[in-house]
Formats: sequence, C-alpha cells, structure tokens
Amino acid sequence: MTTAPPPITPDDVRDAAARLRGVAHRTPVLRSRTLDALAGAETLLKCENFQRVGAFKFRGAYNAASRLPPERLARGVAAYSSGNHAQAVALAARELGTTAVIVMPQDAPRSKREAAEAYGAEIVTYDRYTGDRVAIAEALAAERGLTLVPPYEHPHVMAGQGTAALELLEDAGELDALLVPVGGGGLIAGSATVAKGVRPGIRIVGVEPEAGDDTKRSLEAGRRIEIPVPRTIADGQALHTPGELTFSVNRRLVDGIVLVSDDEIRAAMRFAFERLKIVVEPSGATPLAALLTGRAGAVGRRVGVIVSGGNIDAGRFAELCGDAA
Repeated sequence: MTTAPPPITPDDVRDAAARLRGVAHRTPVLRSRTLDALAGAETLLKCENFQRVGAFKFRGAYNAASRLPPERLARGVAAYSSGNHAQAVALAARELGTTAVIVMPQDAPRSKREAAEAYGAEIVTYDRYTGDRVAIAEALAAERGLTLVPPYEHPHVMAGQGTAALELLEDAGELDALLVPVGGGGLIAGSATVAKGVRPGIRIVGVEPEAGDDTKRSLEAGRRIEIPVPRTIADGQALHTPGELTFSVNRRLVDGIVLVSDDEIRAAMRFAFERLKIVVEPSGATPLAALLTGRAGAVGRRVGVIVSGGNIDAGRFAELCGDAA
C-alpha cells in the first residue's frame, strides 16, 4: 500500500517566497497589549490587509500565474472568485503583461468588483446560489484558450498563500499556535505545511463562520462534506465544500476548526478598528473573533494570527460595525 506524496512541501513555500520577493509586500506583524490580556497569550497579528490588493490572495495568484509558459501566459488567464482572488489575479495578470477574465457572483461586494475592473480584468457574473462557478469558469477558459488560476485548488496557489505564515514565523519566532481563517482551505494548507515543517509541535487552528462550517464537518467525517452555500457576512468563506487538494493537506496537518458567529465577527472588526487602528474585512476577522471569544481554547504562550484581508468599503463597514456588541 502506497501513500501519495503531499501536493506541496515546505520547500515549495520557500520557493514561492523567493519568487514573490520584491513583488508582494512583506506585511507587518502587529502587537496589542489589550488583545494579549483578553486572549491570555502573547498575540502576533500578520496583517495581510496591508498586502497588495488588500489581501493574502495576491501571493498565490502571482506565484501560479508567473510560472506559466510564455505562450500560455500571453493568451490570458481566467479565475472565479467572490472578490479578493479576483483582484489578485487581475493585478498579477497586469504585472505579468497579460489579460484576465474573472467569474464573480452577482452579489459580490461592489468595491471588490470595481477594484478587479480597475486592474484591467473583464468581469463575468453569475448567481452564487444557483450557478456553478467552477463549471462556468472552466467553460469560459476552454472557449477562449485561457489558463484557469483557481483561488485555492492548485499547488502553486497553496504554496504562495503559505508565504504569509513563513514570514510570520521568520519575524515573530517560535509560536505555540497559529490561527488561520478557512474558506476553500488554500491559506491554511500552505500555512500548515510550512509551519509544521519549521515547528512540528505547533497547533494549527482554522476558523470558520458558523453558517459555513464545511471544513469542520469534513474533518470530523474524514471526507469532504457538502453544505448549502452559506449565508454569512464573511463572503470570502461562503464555500459549500473544501477543495480536494486543500483537504488532502488539511486533514493531515490541521489540529482543529472552531466556529464564530456573524455577531462575533462584527465585534472583532470593531475591536480591530477601535483598538488596533486597522480595517479588517469579515473573513479576515474570524481568527481574531475566535481569540476574543475564547473559542480558540488554550492557545499556549505565543499565538500567531493571520489577518487575511481588509477589503471592505466604508458604507459596508459602517453597516456591519455600527451595532457590533
């Protein structure tokens, strides 16, 4: 009986980091004594809301697109995304001198769609509750001869996303635990791969919104579970099932998944704004919510938190945070 090799290794993440050097931002690591006191641990926040396009997604998109042969790159790339990956692929395409077509849900945040268009992407919309975004994007790519750059289900994307955790470990030193938001699973797969490679004893804890607990259910069942498309303010985590490749990594390396409510996410966003002076979008705030509510459990003496993004317009931010608990 043979065991299939993992889709990515720590060396793949290090290779991605070398490719991204000078292209992606090395984002800051923030500290807060108030947060430390509330969490009962020394907390170190890797702020990917300061990344290019405002989210970690640029890391994976550029790492994958930049590896395409010149003739394929010249024909253009395609992607499907609720927003952040759309912007990331659009910017990566512009940086690499090619074009991008993005399949986005009709109800994607307006600011995210407009940002992708500003980077030069063509947007094709669909209904996220009735349409199959993967099928739509695959058909479009085949029709136009484009190369599909998926948001998480690709080794180079996963490795690129993991560079955020690699930088955090390099800058912060040893950590007892790492909290990571979970959507399709690419960020936590890349993060877990490199973190466990550097520090085998580190606990990797994923955080999902209560309505979108597909990865938690899947890990408990030992197989990928499908749920109805969740309705949550954390639009970047509104997935109905984990990726196949990402789940193959996460079932081996992730130590647990905790859930937070939309109200708890709102409160975390407000805390980040008022106490940390940073703007965090709902999906990026879920690990912070897990710390503030104690749902992350005993995280040890030092805990890292990946704040995955900050793409939210002023009106939506005010709407969500105005009545936070």
